[in-house]
Amino acid sequence: MHVAMNAYFWNRPNTGSGQYIRQLVYQLNHLVADLDITLIFPQTPQDPAPNDVPPSVKVQLHPLRPGHTGKVYFEQLDFPRLGKSTGADIAHVPYWGSPLRSPIPVVVTVHDLTTMLLREYRRNPLARFYTALVSASARGANHVITDSRSSKRDIITHLGIPEDDITSIYLAAGPSFRPESEFLMDLAVKKKYQLPDDYVLYLGGYEIHKNVTTLLSAYTYVAQALGEDYPLVLAGRQPGLASGRFPNYQAIIKQLGLEEHVVWTGYIDEEDKPAVYRGASAFVFVSRHEGFGIPPLEAMACGVPVITSNSSSLPEVVGDAAFTIDPDDDRQIGGSIIATILQADLAADMKEKGLEQAARFSWENTASETLMVYDRVLGQS
Repeated sequence: MHVAMNAYFWNRPNTGSGQYIRQLVYQLNHLVADLDITLIFPQTPQDPAPNDVPPSVKVQLHPLRPGHTGKVYFEQLDFPRLGKSTGADIAHVPYWGSPLRSPIPVVVTVHDLTTMLLREYRRNPLARFYTALVSASARGANHVITDSRSSKRDIITHLGIPEDDITSIYLAAGPSFRPESEFLMDLAVKKKYQLPDDYVLYLGGYEIHKNVTTLLSAYTYVAQALGEDYPLVLAGRQPGLASGRFPNYQAIIKQLGLEEHVVWTGYIDEEDKPAVYRGASAFVFVSRHEGFGIPPLEAMACGVPVITSNSSSLPEVVGDAAFTIDPDDDRQIGGSIIATILQADLAADMKEKGLEQAARFSWENTASETLMVYDRVLGQS
């Protein structure tokens, strides 16, 4: 079998789609000796070559036109044509951006329908056009993969795709996310990002559906109870100008009186994330909508107690190993953080259960189940 993979996100390992394509390709390449993989890599003159590609995986570079129009042109016209020209039997688009037409069978991974379901992402006419385009193309794909049963239900309901044409396949935390502390490395990471000795961690995106504003409101209760002993660390780059998608976090922090209780780290290098997790007393991720939610799983794999939402896919990911709470109840979120920090027995139990839960997920399983989808599609074509 020969698979052509849309590699638009390959050099973006800090994104969910970037992590997904890399781990999937690594595992498929390792598991299946007679599987050929070709990455179709769109490249502007400013882009570096694809990095960390396994030697046996082929790469076909293709010039990328500038701007969003260039991305759409690549997805709709260039990728299916190039997939066919490489001799591939099947094409896989590992994010919601498959072509309307293709000379070879297409599998598309639709991680979630956030941009369709939340009105903040529908205000821009170009965004609405793109969502309509990729919705139509997903309906025409030979098979849809998604990350959870929750996302599968959304796709059935909102895209009208038959249940038999959708397979939910769980993701996983990478192998570097583990509880064993590498003391000197962890110490160096803590110094690199000027992390406090004790802290509660949020690591993820800052779009409005990530619900960081409610987390900040919840932290007013934590600050009252624990003072400055456990600041909230917001990992990642602080968003720039406020918009419909990105709240004005500085104004919110000031309004809530949390200036002394919130620490921004700036961008976290991918290799430093396990140490940042391990240094936390608790990890909080109260997003309103997720196709899967890798950060809570990464935190559990690092032995950190997790507080997360009871909405969308997140209960599937954490099982009974975390606090799952209403993402709009700031008082309950704050109380859960305080309880996790002050009750050592509770934290120890959450850590043990979290490690067991995280061990149920593996990228090897993700790849094996994906390969079964390829076999099924080719058997039908």
